[in-house]
Amino acid sequence: MSTPLRRPWLAAASAIVVAAAGVTVTAVTSAQAAASCQVTYSVSSQWPGGFGANVSITNLGSPITSWQLSWSFGAGQTIQQLWNGSYTQSGGNVTVTNASYNGSLATGGNTSFGFNGAWNGSNPNPTAFTLNGTLCTGVLSSGTPTPTPTATASASASPSMSASASPSASSTGSPPPPSLPCDIYAAGGTPCIAAHSTTRALYASYNGPLYQIQRASDHSYLNIGLVSAGGVVNAGPQSTFCSGTSCTITKLYDQSPQHNDLPISSGGFWHGPGPNGSDIGANAMALPINVGGHSAYGVKVTPGVGYRVDNAKAAPTGAQPEGIYMVTSSNNVNQYCCFDYGSAENDHSDDGNATMNAIYWGTACWFGGCVGSGPWVGADLENGMFFSTQGSQKNPNYQGVHFPFVSAWEKNNGTSNFTLKYGNAQSGGLTTPFSGPLPNGYSPMKVQSSLELGTGGDNSVSDYGEFFEGAITAGYPSDATENAIQTSIVSAAYQ
Repeated sequence: MSTPLRRPWLAAASAIVVAAAGVTVTAVTSAQAAASCQVTYSVSSQWPGGFGANVSITNLGSPITSWQLSWSFGAGQTIQQLWNGSYTQSGGNVTVTNASYNGSLATGGNTSFGFNGAWNGSNPNPTAFTLNGTLCTGVLSSGTPTPTPTATASASASPSMSASASPSASSTGSPPPPSLPCDIYAAGGTPCIAAHSTTRALYASYNGPLYQIQRASDHSYLNIGLVSAGGVVNAGPQSTFCSGTSCTITKLYDQSPQHNDLPISSGGFWHGPGPNGSDIGANAMALPINVGGHSAYGVKVTPGVGYRVDNAKAAPTGAQPEGIYMVTSSNNVNQYCCFDYGSAENDHSDDGNATMNAIYWGTACWFGGCVGSGPWVGADLENGMFFSTQGSQKNPNYQGVHFPFVSAWEKNNGTSNFTLKYGNAQSGGLTTPFSGPLPNGYSPMKVQSSLELGTGGDNSVSDYGEFFEGAITAGYPSDATENAIQTSIVSAAYQ
């Protein structure tokens, strides 16, 4: 924006397993589908002209070191954006090839990828998939719309396709439900394209660094990691490293496969207090907390602090749907612009309405006439922090949120809806103070692919805020997905 004071599902799922025996089609469970591979195709969200889908591959045959999955769309659907792989499409025929990091699949191994697509008229699910040229005879299909299986008893059906499946096949149980935020998002078909935290892993398998600090005494750096894979932060080395000097958080590492790390922002239309107008990093020792019984530190944003990555890999752009959450606090807020986390402009300037989609957290009532004094969760969509379609917060039951740890949520389908939620990050579920149409002049969205924390889209840097964890997704997350993530946040035991 041009001033420093401003400013931001349609999902259904059912499942069938279809197996072919001659011309007989038999509905079976995934444990009964004895085949060399199984594919789960889930439509996680759908909106006029577009949809998001998640595809999971399970290798039930010999180990492989690379894969290609092929299928045909039956109604002219096209893929617009795909993550965790690459694709080619000719007419309705699609082939997806593994990425560099997910090509190897042991027997029983599983991997997944997701995409956003376009449709016109109807959006039937594919009915057949081949893995490296071999037909997958156990195909799990779910989502919106949902085909109806025909259960047919037939003497000619293969025994492995019938209800009397072999004990070895039926003994394969379902994996436990995912418990960390980005695993939950992926299971819901809306994978994280960015996952930042100073307190814990957001994937069960993650065992890398959470953030980087630099000390003033000798300008050396230290990465702060985890106690164990999928666990909480190991902050002990930070206390030792920073003893007798000051330390700055210089980078937040992205735990997602996209590696959209957040370094200190270079500045923007509004200059920061750092060299050449850049922003500065947060004091690494200024926000001590406890998570899961372990010492930890958050990011304490004060005026001038900001982090940003431009042209982020796989970030939703234009009118593509997006979901965001973060854990913050009511303890450190103000009415100035803009404590944001989400998507913004790559040129760090105000590029007009709808070019941002970020969570705003604070007490700013940009359009005036708000009910209550805040703080509130809003959507920074550029040129305003919106608490409703009209902008101002008018909900009499939402006069402010006052918890030491708050989960803040925003999702935007890019064309017709944005939804705001909040929760107590220490207990309970989520509250939805607003879900409704986008403001006039904001449909379709024109979101750009810069990801930011702590500033407005034009680098407005007059705000206060606290950040502990957060993630940004490709796709419009379901309410069930967000409820499960709220449960995960509460289980983290923030104190």
